[in-house]
Amino acid sequence: MSSATERREAMLEKLADLDAQHAVAVAGGGQKYVDRHHARGKLTARERIELLLDPGSAFLELSPLAGWGSDFAVGASVVTGIGVVEGVECLVTANDPTVKGGASNPWTVKKVFRASQIAEENNLPTVSLVESGGADLPTQKEIFIPGGKLFRDLTRASARRQPTIALVFGNSTAGGAYVPGMSDYTVFVRGGAKVFLGGPPLVKMATGEESDDESLGGAEMHARVSGLADYLAEDEHDAIRIGRRIVARLNRRRRGAQADLRPLDARHAGVPATTGGSQFGFAEPDADPDGLLDLIPTDLKEPFDPREVIVRIVDGTSERNARPFDEFKPLYGTSLVTGWAELHGRPIGILANAQGVLFSEEAQKATQFIQLANQSHTPLLFLHNTTGYMVGKEYEQGGIIKHGAQMINAVSNSTVPHLSVIMGASYGAGNYGMNGRAYDPRFLFTWPSAKSAVMGPAQLAGVLSIVARAAAEAKGQAYDEEGDAGMRAMVEQMVEEQSLPYALSGMLYDDGVIDPRDTRTVLAICLSVIENAPIKGAEGYGVFRT
Repeated sequence: MSSATERREAMLEKLADLDAQHAVAVAGGGQKYVDRHHARGKLTARERIELLLDPGSAFLELSPLAGWGSDFAVGASVVTGIGVVEGVECLVTANDPTVKGGASNPWTVKKVFRASQIAEENNLPTVSLVESGGADLPTQKEIFIPGGKLFRDLTRASARRQPTIALVFGNSTAGGAYVPGMSDYTVFVRGGAKVFLGGPPLVKMATGEESDDESLGGAEMHARVSGLADYLAEDEHDAIRIGRRIVARLNRRRRGAQADLRPLDARHAGVPATTGGSQFGFAEPDADPDGLLDLIPTDLKEPFDPREVIVRIVDGTSERNARPFDEFKPLYGTSLVTGWAELHGRPIGILANAQGVLFSEEAQKATQFIQLANQSHTPLLFLHNTTGYMVGKEYEQGGIIKHGAQMINAVSNSTVPHLSVIMGASYGAGNYGMNGRAYDPRFLFTWPSAKSAVMGPAQLAGVLSIVARAAAEAKGQAYDEEGDAGMRAMVEQMVEEQSLPYALSGMLYDDGVIDPRDTRTVLAICLSVIENAPIKGAEGYGVFRT
């Protein structure tokens, strides 16, 4: 068993590496291109976002490591996230022009699609901070067909009465011209915005016509002649000011159970909130969130008690919250902890893996608990640390497939919002049952200690070895033991690398890798965001096999 000190030191080492990975994304195209951008009198993507958001409010950046491990820049040349603008939670996207002029690559497209999905599910307005040279032409075959969905999403958002606002600071050319073209509101920066389907060289080649940037697609032309620009801004600061005023006039009203429009720093300080004329407060956790660093073993085969995680992220004891966590069925299916709590004053149901393996009892317990949460319209939080459902003759005969299917059925058809945090292992069908990415949680985050794959590296390599050995025996051939050892080592290393959090985050299988100590704050933002849409439990399920 590793000690708390060993666990903390290992986690701090992982967090230092995480900071370094995030620094790469924040750096964009590098200091040379940032300096060149500033020399042109322009702000960077993150500087624009900072000016757009309400002072002192939080920005929950999404998918910051998108493209990690690929041939493209970490972050995929676009910044996406959720922030508060004039008291309204908005989905914000900002092209990073310091990375190849903000050109979109395949990971950019996937990252923006994920952001659009979040805006749709949570009924958020979208503010696009536009400056992009269009598609990365060498990879156009991976962008062109799927990329059309971006424009479809903008028009469908408008049809759903989810406002779309485009602030155009620079190039928005070719297909990118349809971002402002299909947005509800547009703001163009004088002397900066250039919006056209084809630039002067293409026009020359296609029609023989001589033209210049301003007459073809400049901000003033679009404001005075084409009408594409609704507002003409004098500079970037003015464009952001106008954008904030547009949001202020949207007349947005929350549709969820509770509304908390305070800046996150006020929420974190425990300042009472006003919701529909009533007040509710909340207490900080009964245990220090810093202690989360002491909990996760260096070897994920070593179990830990998820109650120690729960007590560090949910609201603590107060006059109105006498028991921070009301555990459900504590004596049954004990390798899965379920129960009710509040987080920043909001009710939530929690499912947390305790000993890694899910047995029939755990699956049945989870199924009932998920149904109860839907009955009371209560959002669910899944805390992953599972190696999957139990295998073996006894368990197969006992109905583990049926019971696992019941749990997955309940997860699949639950309509209350789901949040997932992968703390440790998340292997096999256990990832499905605990609401992994394939089951569309509203938000999913991982800790630096997380690992996820079809099974553990050693188990997967061992299975391949057994199959290869059986095939050799069937052919009457001698088995190459030395080759087998090499194969197992190679497979274990490959699976280990592919199951690490950076690799998962790079493929957008999560919404970000977070410091465990930030979990409560991140979940608080998510719970606030989901209240922009109605919260309603399922009214029916499919067939539960018995």
